[in-house]
Amino acid sequence: MSSLQGYVDRERLMETLYVILSPVLYIDRVLVILQDGRVIVGTLAGYDQKSNVVLSDSKERVYSTDEPVEEIPLGLYLVKGDQIVLIGEIDSEKDASTDLSDVRAEPLPAIRY
Repeated sequence: MSSLQGYVDRERLMETLYVILSPVLYIDRVLVILQDGRVIVGTLAGYDQKSNVVLSDSKERVYSTDEPVEEIPLGLYLVKGDQIVLIGEIDSEKDASTDLSDVRAEPLPAIRY
């Protein structure tokens, strides 16, 4: 078996990986909206070329016009890429300062084709 050790510029490889991965390295929390209307918040732990997403320390936020936002802990959660409608980064400071017990909102409807 041959080795590529003499052919790979390790420093350049690390610089390239840093440029590719640096946007992901700084993302702390994300909000994911799914086709069925569910809203999941968690820490982006990984993703792949099919847009599948792995969230750690995730929670589903259930919105209601009558009751405060309910957060259901999900833990480590895999979301299939074809179910994702939107992924957005959450400002951790604003999210922490928001009192979800005061929030009332209509739940998102499921997408119909």
